[in-house]
Amino acid sequence: MDLEGFGLRVGYRFNDPELLRRALTHRSHGAAHNERLEFLGDSVVNFAVALELYHKFPRLTEGELSRLRASLVNQQSLAAIAQQFAFGEQLHLGEGELKSGGARRPSILADAVEAVIGAAFLDGGFDAARKVVRTLFGSVLDTIDPATSAKDPKTLLQEYLQARKIALPQYAVVATRGEAHEQLFQVECVIPELGIRSRGEGTSRRSAEQEAARQAYELATRA
Repeated sequence: MDLEGFGLRVGYRFNDPELLRRALTHRSHGAAHNERLEFLGDSVVNFAVALELYHKFPRLTEGELSRLRASLVNQQSLAAIAQQFAFGEQLHLGEGELKSGGARRPSILADAVEAVIGAAFLDGGFDAARKVVRTLFGSVLDTIDPATSAKDPKTLLQEYLQARKIALPQYAVVATRGEAHEQLFQVECVIPELGIRSRGEGTSRRSAEQEAARQAYELATRA
């Protein structure tokens, strides 16, 4: 997909496509990378999501809104959004990152999401950035439940299974990739009684377990 097509996918037509190109360029690829845009996008996405939650939940307290925002704006959720919108296919990575699976690494994907939002802000102001945030977070914002969203996926899954007297899930590391200082873990979550087998990736075993649990919870509650 070309840059213009990708921009439209995430909800905004860039006036300066080079900003979008830089937002999708990892530092391993060259000097014109996305770290400064990611720094900017980090602040913009937090503000934009806070604004959406403020209007959506007028009765929630400051603390409740903060917890909701934290459940939406974190590496795990941003990486999941990046996977949903195929950011990995658009990333410009150095040869070493390509070989080690950088296009699937949660930290790189999450940074790219923030960088794209930062690029939209520079290109068209807050309204442009807000359009991108609404596109990327749209389905999550539409379905978010304050009663459950502040809980981590493993806790949610455990409570769901216990309420139905179903045995707790089994977690196992099935693969590791990358150098020792920057490994990527793949964990499988199995719930035999429901016939569910999901996999999650993360830069730690814990984050991979959380992602596997999130997918298993979605499968279980969809059944």
